[in-house]
Amino acid sequence: MTEGKRNIIAGLLQEYDIQTAEDIQDALKDLLGGTIQEMLENEMNEHLGYEKYERSSESNYRNGKKTKRIRGKYGEMNIDVPQDRKSKNRKDVRLP
Repeated sequence: MTEGKRNIIAGLLQEYDIQTAEDIQDALKDLLGGTIQEMLENEMNEHLGYEKYERSSESNYRNGKKTKRIRGKYGEMNIDVPQDRKSKNRKDVRLP
């Protein structure tokens, strides 16, 4: 195992106060949800062509978020899916 991976693991153990296997699963669930959230935000930035809080002359713009429940290997979790003014209703996100 590399030194970088050891540092990441040490940071996770400290951040999440991991004591049990269930604590590990909860930490992974939280990290997965956060990763998906960030990916959706980046996807919206790319879709709109500008970053959050940036001014633009585009007619389409951010319009809040909608909470969705996703299901995956680590259980169910809620994420806030960013919406844009011209968006269509999106179906539930399902993880493999």
